[in-house]
Amino acid sequence: MSTLPSSAPEPQPETTQPAADPASLDISPDPPAEPAKRRSKIILFPGVFEIARSLLVVLVIALFILTFIVQPFRIPSESMERTLLVGDFLLVNKVTFAPAGPWGWLLPYRDIQTGDVIVFHFPPDPPEHVVKRVIGVPGDHVHLEEGLAWVNGRRLDEPWAVFEPAYPDDFRDSFPTQLYTDPGVDPRWWMEMRREVRGGDLVVPGNEYFVLGDNRNFSRDSRYWGFVPRDHIVGRPFIIYFSLREPSSTDLTQLPDDRLGQKNDLWNKIVDFARWNRFMRVVR
Repeated sequence: MSTLPSSAPEPQPETTQPAADPASLDISPDPPAEPAKRRSKIILFPGVFEIARSLLVVLVIALFILTFIVQPFRIPSESMERTLLVGDFLLVNKVTFAPAGPWGWLLPYRDIQTGDVIVFHFPPDPPEHVVKRVIGVPGDHVHLEEGLAWVNGRRLDEPWAVFEPAYPDDFRDSFPTQLYTDPGVDPRWWMEMRREVRGGDLVVPGNEYFVLGDNRNFSRDSRYWGFVPRDHIVGRPFIIYFSLREPSSTDLTQLPDDRLGQKNDLWNKIVDFARWNRFMRVVR
């Protein structure tokens, strides 16, 4: 008995799955990002303690400067015209003439020299301050001829000296003199001065200075009350930081102002109350 070969299996049709409907997919969009939070600035106002501490620091610094470095002064008289005018406000350097000590190599200390303008405690009344110019330092031989200073036998170059019209006065102009002609001379100084005269010159003792005003005919200075001790000297004026326009009683050459009513204008009164051209002028 013969057998028939087995037939090959019939091929199965290919089946495909239908594409998914997008609407049927569970796809949810990303949630919206939350807006960034604004950072608020916190302004801290200083408290009472911080304000008081800042004011205290400023006060301490100001006191230190006024005590050891500079000191303000105001010129009340005409004795230093034309270098210093009535109404000038000065800053005085208290460091330059201070004892150098161990810091001499660092700070600008120097000795007092002829021609220096100095502020000092007034010897007849130490609480008061006076400003004059040094004419004689310790050991110098000084005398005046017609108001001009001679130091150690030579006439001193004095570009700062001013001679406004005044009455004749031998004591003032021919100093030192043996004639006691001026009632403004301190009697104690008159006696001391006579002991310090050598050959017609006044010899300046050690640690003392002979000073005169630049307005030579209207200055009460060493001619009338004596020497300035070294420890009375406060410092050197170095700058005029402000100047009020005030009249000088000794300026006899100034004529009245003939401008018609301009002084009554408010703007001119505001502008003219100060000498603006002297603002921050260096004292020489």
